[in-house]
Amino acid sequence: MEKEYYEDYQVGEKFITPGRTITEADLVLFSAFTGDWHPLHTDREYATHTVFRERIAHGMLTLVVGSALAFRLGQYVLTPRSFLAFYGIDRVRFTAPVKIGDTVHLEIEVVEMVSKGNDRGLISYKNTLKNQRGETTLVFDSKILAGRRPPES
Repeated sequence: MEKEYYEDYQVGEKFITPGRTITEADLVLFSAFTGDWHPLHTDREYATHTVFRERIAHGMLTLVVGSALAFRLGQYVLTPRSFLAFYGIDRVRFTAPVKIGDTVHLEIEVVEMVSKGNDRGLISYKNTLKNQRGETTLVFDSKILAGRRPPES
């Protein structure tokens, strides 16, 4: 459901995104874009001798893909039409590897709402990225600044 203002959210409200499969192309393109060619992500032979036994996605790749999954819900679902700014990300933890072929989705919960005056408010979310087996692979907190509903004229 599309949202207009800060007041359209409530603590405890939850959202679940569609899934997205992580591909080998994702790893290659992310490596090329960022310059992170660590062999754990890009060298099959090297990765077979690690604790993971195969290549895994970059942690930052999973954070970028995971956080962007929220927009698959619709442009004005997690960020309302009155969206002012992305406020930040805190407590990022990579709790399990994401492997090539894993399909991940994001589970989001509104955990706090703080008024910042008459015209804006801060919405805090707890984000959990899970794979196709329901295993948590990433957790992080995020915040946005949204406009408040104007007073009736």
